[in-house]
Amino acid sequence: MSNLLHRVPLKSPSPKPKAILKNSFKTVFDTYSWDQVATDIYAKTQEDVLRALSKPKRDLEDFKALLSPSADAFLEQMALQSASLTKKRFGNTMQMYAPMYLSNECQNICTYCGFSMTNKIARRTLSDEEILKEVAHLKSVGYDHILLVTGEANKTVGVPYIDHAVTLIRTHFSNISIEVQPLEISEYEQLSQSGVYAVLVYQETYHKDEYKKHHPKGKKSNFYYRLETPDRLGQAGIHKIGLGALFGLEDWRTDSFFTALHLKYLQKTYWKTKYSISFPRLRPHSGGLEPKVEMTDRHLVQTICAFRLLDEDVELSLSTREHPIFRDHVVKLGITSISAASKTNPGGYVVDPQSLEQFEISDERSTKEISEMLQKQGFEVVWKDWEKFNNI
Repeated sequence: MSNLLHRVPLKSPSPKPKAILKNSFKTVFDTYSWDQVATDIYAKTQEDVLRALSKPKRDLEDFKALLSPSADAFLEQMALQSASLTKKRFGNTMQMYAPMYLSNECQNICTYCGFSMTNKIARRTLSDEEILKEVAHLKSVGYDHILLVTGEANKTVGVPYIDHAVTLIRTHFSNISIEVQPLEISEYEQLSQSGVYAVLVYQETYHKDEYKKHHPKGKKSNFYYRLETPDRLGQAGIHKIGLGALFGLEDWRTDSFFTALHLKYLQKTYWKTKYSISFPRLRPHSGGLEPKVEMTDRHLVQTICAFRLLDEDVELSLSTREHPIFRDHVVKLGITSISAASKTNPGGYVVDPQSLEQFEISDERSTKEISEMLQKQGFEVVWKDWEKFNNI
């Protein structure tokens, strides 16, 4: 396979005019006050929690109660209901996926990320041959679902590079997801045609003022452009959209509410699309940032269960950021997809294991060990459940 990718810049077709959003979550978001939502959550009583737990269908007011400090006394009841709903909807299946980092080059300054342009690290973007070496390793241990991740550097790892990488590997995987810089509708349409199934885009925090403090420079500093990215994804017809906040930047209860508000808006507006929620907690990295607000293991269990009680259909994902004992226990309570043996550096599996990671992982067990753990708990490990390009 040629290394032409790094000798001659890839060129896109002539760019189409930027499509104007037909709908936008911004309209809904701007009707809410962060401080008022936080006040509402912390004012919920145990009676509010019991009322929410007794209902067959719950709304966002119930969700506030389930996120509140008052819900702590009912965590066991929440966990039992969450586990029951998950088994009813998803059975005993657990989807396995692996992230594959293509590049750590980035033009943003983000206070919490090892790839931030202010960090003096060796930058690397994988060539065709290196991508295929990483692919060969992931295939050898069983993966058929892959998440491609890059920093946000449009000139180096923009749409031409991402589109090329997806085309290069699409015959090797039944399901390709991406976590890259926010793009335009036409660009998402192009990537969908090339083989992208899902796009993950995390708001990091829905607190506008705090968001600006953590993203002082780069395209990511535009709060509303990022906020409206799922709308562009929905209008581009992407099959699945992943949402989430980075817990630790701000109050996790309030950020969780706004994530749920965003989810409910999207489900109503783009009802043909599937959705997933992830629960990343701030992890150590080069030039690390200490969490502003601590989210304990118990808090994270509460949040996972609250999301499941709000929506029994949404997919809930847990990464290797979390420690092994926690993951072993929480998979029973509402999680539907899980990663294993993740590397958060470009070429981290076989090409360059020593390059700097985006953040430190906590669960370092092998894919086989995670698979065996799940099977011992009665799960059927799912490697493949959907294929877009079955005739390629």
